[in-house]
Amino acid sequence: MPITNGYCTLAEVKSALRLTDNVDDGLLENAVEGASRRIDGYCGRFFYQTAKTITTSPRNEYLLYFPDEVATTAGLVLKGDTAGNGTYATTYTLNTDYFLDPQDAAVQSRPFRRAIMRGGATFPLFFVPAPPTIEITATFGWPAIPDDVREACILLSMRQFARLNAALGVVGFADMAISVRSVDPDVRDLLNHYRVIGAI
Repeated sequence: MPITNGYCTLAEVKSALRLTDNVDDGLLENAVEGASRRIDGYCGRFFYQTAKTITTSPRNEYLLYFPDEVATTAGLVLKGDTAGNGTYATTYTLNTDYFLDPQDAAVQSRPFRRAIMRGGATFPLFFVPAPPTIEITATFGWPAIPDDVREACILLSMRQFARLNAALGVVGFADMAISVRSVDPDVRDLLNHYRVIGAI
């Protein structure tokens, strides 16, 4: 099956495994997709891009953390419900009403995590149980898949493919048996600085 939102390609995994035939392509594609979703779970974020509209509430009148990171300003629309009735009638203008942070995200090839009001504009804020006051239409995710994430995905995909020959997580060599570790230390090292830990 085709890989959906994978962090490496079938060709990259086959090259790492030194495979030239197509016999196990289906299994390898499953391994890539499974490894990509494991990376999402381990890091607490996703690196592929998806366009969607979501609603949320700001931290305060001037600060809005995005529920998911925003990959690009292209197609970004931020609307506010100033009446508190679930109607998002006020559209905010980027770099006039608000700016995105971190401001060096494009230079770092990283996503935007929050919006900060400027020029006297404020986000609508009501006490619970009011409905969410902000509607965000955006492409969420990362601008590009980081090299570390791609390498981790290749290693995890190889591991998952090899796991099919390791009954009960044990690999046998002649008269020896070696237990397979639950977390690959190299994968962990590649991904640790991308993990979201604690509350923002």
